[in-house]
Amino acid sequence: MIGSGTLPDTTEQADLREMVREIIERFAPPQRVRELDDANAFDLELYRALGEAGLIGLDAQADGTSGADPRLQIIVLEELAAGPTSMAVCLVVQYMGVGLLTEYGSDQQRSTVLAPLLDGSERVAFALTEPDGGTDVARVMRTRAKKSDDGRWILNGSKTWISGPQHARNLIVLARTSTPESSPIDGITMFVVPTDTPGITVRELDTFAIHSLDTCEVTFDNVEIDASAVLGHVDQGFRQVLGTLNGERLNAAAAALGIARGALEAAVDYGRQRQVFGRPVGSFQAGQHRLVDGAIAIESARALMLQAAEATATGKRADILSAMAKVAASDAAVAVTDAGMRLMGGSGFSKEYPMERLFRDARLYTFAPLTNEMLRNHIGEKYLGLPRSF
Repeated sequence: MIGSGTLPDTTEQADLREMVREIIERFAPPQRVRELDDANAFDLELYRALGEAGLIGLDAQADGTSGADPRLQIIVLEELAAGPTSMAVCLVVQYMGVGLLTEYGSDQQRSTVLAPLLDGSERVAFALTEPDGGTDVARVMRTRAKKSDDGRWILNGSKTWISGPQHARNLIVLARTSTPESSPIDGITMFVVPTDTPGITVRELDTFAIHSLDTCEVTFDNVEIDASAVLGHVDQGFRQVLGTLNGERLNAAAAALGIARGALEAAVDYGRQRQVFGRPVGSFQAGQHRLVDGAIAIESARALMLQAAEATATGKRADILSAMAKVAASDAAVAVTDAGMRLMGGSGFSKEYPMERLFRDARLYTFAPLTNEMLRNHIGEKYLGLPRSF
């Protein structure tokens, strides 16, 4: 570990952080993380351990009476991302599912989908992005759900870049259910659909990073689903999702921050041990300054993230802070992994060290769940008061 004198955890937060670290040390040591990354394999043992420890549900209740505290979620995600990064990405999705099911789920959905999600026995995947649109998906959404005479819905279309559907029990799917009268975000409905429903095809995509969590294309071919599959209100699904975006960006910031911190720790450890010209490589000013800049970027992003988490938890406006935190943390992750690779040279390029994996994984959060460019557009308009730039 590195550093002291940064913003301290509360007793509850410190205890939670220690619990997560102990689980990671036991179930996901560096060698196992590397082996699973090489094998493109999900760590089901670690996931179940997190569920049994209550770290997926945290303080959320299966009856929907209370949701999870974002100030606790970000701790779990940061610690995971510093080591088994793919699991942090998985939990970003699960936490979004917890939030949506807690707020909008029916009693049946909470008992059959939310409850096993909270205890880690099942997983969900979130299916929004489509081949023709990510950021602007509402305007170009081609996935359709048509209501039949018997009250069932018939779902057709495809989604892409979906995290974790191969082994998820349920999909939360957004589909257009009516023609919008004014805004393209209207006329879209959320559905909870079991992944084994006839007509669903899942195809894994070969990706650059996050190898221990599948990224897939999901196709729906005349998939019949009950009326009870609707999550929330018909035609209001996209608006319901908008209410979760601050939390998703906040959690993405935590995951990116964890990657950055993991890379900084690996680089500092290497810099202390590796000898060149009779002295530690970390004693050379050029490389040391790059790591110092990385540390400053990490703690700056952390301050934004904690402010955003506090605002979210207390019901205050959090969109700008969450956007700033996500941009700052993901930019820090890219900068620190780059500095780490440069300091470590060939060792950083080798799979014998975690740096090359962190270098790859860090790139995800520059464009997911929303590109940093679009978030900068939002900050420019809503915080600086400048004309809309897109």
